[in-house]
Amino acid sequence: MLGLKIGEVARQAGVAASTLRYYEKAGLLPAPARISKRRHYDRQILGRIRIILIARDAGFTVSETRTFFDGFPFGTTPAVRWRAMAREKLGELEILASRVNEMKALLEASFHCECRRLEDCERLIARQKSCGAGPGARESASKDRLLRLRAKR
Repeated sequence: MLGLKIGEVARQAGVAASTLRYYEKAGLLPAPARISKRRHYDRQILGRIRIILIARDAGFTVSETRTFFDGFPFGTTPAVRWRAMAREKLGELEILASRVNEMKALLEASFHCECRRLEDCERLIARQKSCGAGPGARESASKDRLLRLRAKR
């Protein structure tokens, strides 16, 4: 019996045929059998594609997904692989979340600037003073955070 053609696999997996070719080229999918230069996949490839899509939805890169398949010693269970990769990804997300919070604080504090001229704002910031120190300004902790963020740049 012939395997599934690329269009059939793409339809069943909910991806474009070009996505399957890309995954093959990137080393995520094994090269399928070819009959008259056309790809024919075993039905089991659908499970592998679903794993790739889950990894993508969880934020894993193509390289990280390749590591999931090929970067562990032989016999490592999928559960151990997922846990190891999730632990690393969660660490990255913590760093990203911290950065997002810093960006949010910077944006929120910047909107409380009461300077009338850009030069005034520049002068206050150069002196390490907040330019949002008037009525309605954020608490001093937010100002200090803003100054630290600006000083980093």
